[in-house]
Amino acid sequence: MLNTDLTKLLKEKFGFGEFRLSQAEVCQAVVEGFDALLVMPTGAGKSLCYQLPGIARGGTTLVVSPLVALIDDQNQRLKQRGFRSEAIHSGVPRETARGACRDYLLGNLDFLFIAPERLAVPGFPEMLKRRPPTLIAIDEAHCISQWGHDFRPEYRKLGERVAGLRPVPVIALTATATPRVQADIITQLGMPEAKLFIQGFRRDNIAIEIHEVSKSARTEACLKILQEQSKPPAIIYAPTRKAAEELKEGLAKKFKVECYHAGMMPEVRERVQTRFLRSECEVMVATIAFGMGIDKANVRTVIHAGLPGSIEGYYQEIGRAGRDGLPSRAYLLYSFADRRTHEFFLERDYPELKILQAIHRALTEDPTPKEWLQHKMKSIESDVFDKALEKLWIQGGAVVDPEENVSLGRAKWENSYSQQREHRQLALQQMGSFVSSMDCRMVYFLNHFGDARDSHAPCGICDRCLPLAERANAHARGVNQSEQTRVALMMAALSETGSCAAGRLFELVKASDKSLERSDFEQLVLVLAQAKWIAIADESFEKNGQKIAYRKIKATARGATAQADELAALVMSESGFQKNAGKSRRKKPDLPASEAAHWDTVAEEIFERLREWRLKQARTQALPAFRILSDRVLKAIVLLRPASEAELLQVKGMGPKLSEKYGPDLLRCVQR
Repeated sequence: MLNTDLTKLLKEKFGFGEFRLSQAEVCQAVVEGFDALLVMPTGAGKSLCYQLPGIARGGTTLVVSPLVALIDDQNQRLKQRGFRSEAIHSGVPRETARGACRDYLLGNLDFLFIAPERLAVPGFPEMLKRRPPTLIAIDEAHCISQWGHDFRPEYRKLGERVAGLRPVPVIALTATATPRVQADIITQLGMPEAKLFIQGFRRDNIAIEIHEVSKSARTEACLKILQEQSKPPAIIYAPTRKAAEELKEGLAKKFKVECYHAGMMPEVRERVQTRFLRSECEVMVATIAFGMGIDKANVRTVIHAGLPGSIEGYYQEIGRAGRDGLPSRAYLLYSFADRRTHEFFLERDYPELKILQAIHRALTEDPTPKEWLQHKMKSIESDVFDKALEKLWIQGGAVVDPEENVSLGRAKWENSYSQQREHRQLALQQMGSFVSSMDCRMVYFLNHFGDARDSHAPCGICDRCLPLAERANAHARGVNQSEQTRVALMMAALSETGSCAAGRLFELVKASDKSLERSDFEQLVLVLAQAKWIAIADESFEKNGQKIAYRKIKATARGATAQADELAALVMSESGFQKNAGKSRRKKPDLPASEAAHWDTVAEEIFERLREWRLKQARTQALPAFRILSDRVLKAIVLLRPASEAELLQVKGMGPKLSEKYGPDLLRCVQR
């Protein structure tokens, strides 16, 4: 019997006084028997959207999840709340699993968690059919789609395996799914009439900053961020196990730090993870193997010490910061060399189609031991062969039994594999587009995931939203003579071509300036885009059946008419993280002519003292510097030079509260 008083049930069973974003709407639809796809960020309350409807509908909710750690965590939490819950997966003793099955058949369970492989065990689906669940929840549903960033072949078979339990409603839940992945999930689970809830991707408390930093300088950059720019608890994602170990060694001089990667023994991973969750260490340096199911609310900082492989993975990883709603920061440190690392991984994990075709031609309908087949194809390196066979099996072109006997699979598999390989290449191109985009970082995410319910207003706190002079960790300087010459060459080339691909523009400028490096060129592109001299658009074209993404650059009306004095006034951003970087020079504030006459050396010194004070406040409060006081207010203080609190209140923008909070400090800066 349905219990539809969801608000009352929410308080009585879960202890919450009210629903969070859209939870009530999702829960009501599922209680009424509709299928649903819920795409909502980690920490936004997805689990409640199947737990509450499950209790409301009565009977047992079957929860399918690919992550053992997540299963155990959610199962334990439900038990602590007084619900009858059990889990069955490879880590559960056989007798315990049998007991869970007995309790399920007797109707003694509110929730039964299982790994997807359990549905392939002979007899288990039949057991479920004897007393069908009242709701099926598919967690981490992006794993179903071959376009998902964490695709699991076994998970893709869920649609046909849960079909026998219909017409029980199904709710699929995930934190990261693009519109393409969303459509694939719906198709694979056979729920064309599903209610869609795609929302909540905005994280107002996470300020994203991206800096180009060479690999050799990243340990130093991480130290600087954690000591000066932000604070622990922190997670640092490294691109490789070796990089993670090196970062740990470098950070251990200043912080209590642990390392986590898939090459460690399970008991060691469990120990270091527990230490981090208990706040016994300040910093966790890890590969992407760390984080799934980790619920630590007070992570203040997430740093990526290298370019992530996909937007989806990156978004999910930075989402582990600030789950308590307090201000947090996400830093991405990258260089163009990172792209080559990912391309190496792509070639390793997705061998060329012709290699898979060669293996497929060698197969027969009679099972052949893998070792024999590999010996027969000894021209293919061992590691490449293993990966190619794995992909061939995933696509159905080969059948591999538990004893690793291989036989011929279906004939039509090439197109699916080619599309999947192309999708992985596109994901890397999208990541490159993200770091170079001039748009608000958070708005980029909203567009990528198709969050149509959001206003798409700029976040106001990322490195694209804040003016350079108001970013707490930025250094600014004027462009030097060499850079002015390069900018002039760039604008001249754009004047001749009208518009130009970024790569082609680099080649045109380098033809006149042989010493130009790609990283220097990209920095100038950023400067010109921020100055509104150029506009950048993401474009693509087809080549050999593949979609190639690129950036198209054209001069704006402002850039096309820029004069020499405007060229000299351009501001160059320096992250302050690069090794051996010189001390940056502050840009003199823009002032009306009437006020500029009063801006002397003393004014400059006062202004710098005020900025230094503001930066210290920003770091202490974990806020952007402009949220303390804007440059406009600081300049007004400099020009008025108040000697008392009464005079300070005459400054436009200084109200009683600000004066009470900061007045003594501001007066000391002025009078020192």
